[in-house]
Amino acid sequence: MSEQESPGWERLHTYLNDHLSGSVAAIELLDGVIEHHSEDRITKIFRDLRDEIQDDQETLRNLIRKLGAKESAMRKAGAWLAEKFSRVKIGDADDSVELLQALEALALGITGKQLLWRSLGAIAPSFPALQGTDFSRLEKRAQEQFGRIETLRIQTAREAFRA
Repeated sequence: MSEQESPGWERLHTYLNDHLSGSVAAIELLDGVIEHHSEDRITKIFRDLRDEIQDDQETLRNLIRKLGAKESAMRKAGAWLAEKFSRVKIGDADDSVELLQALEALALGITGKQLLWRSLGAIAPSFPALQGTDFSRLEKRAQEQFGRIETLRIQTAREAFRA
């Protein structure tokens, strides 16, 4: 049985595409935050994170191609996630509660990505197309991203709710 004929192949393809959709939504969210905080002290953090998420997106796209699959144009889960992210209000650069909500959405997405890399590392022995990717390094980078966002999230929470 070829890799593409295995029962897990289609589920893996869907799983990767769902995470790819989530990364697209995260970049859209970051673009909005960067636009509304362009002169802010935190802009570099957001730009760096955006660049790293784009790198992760390319890794996902490469894995999808290596599996012999295609990117799903319209994943229901991706559309749902993008719509939920779009509800995060980021219009007022001075509203720290809106920024806090955006940071929380990013933290959730980064946590999901960290779990993605860990899961792929665990199943890589069963999928030759996944072998050769350093999932431990990718997971560590996600942990570092979470740390940066979490530090900023706590600072923003203190600013948002100071008495």
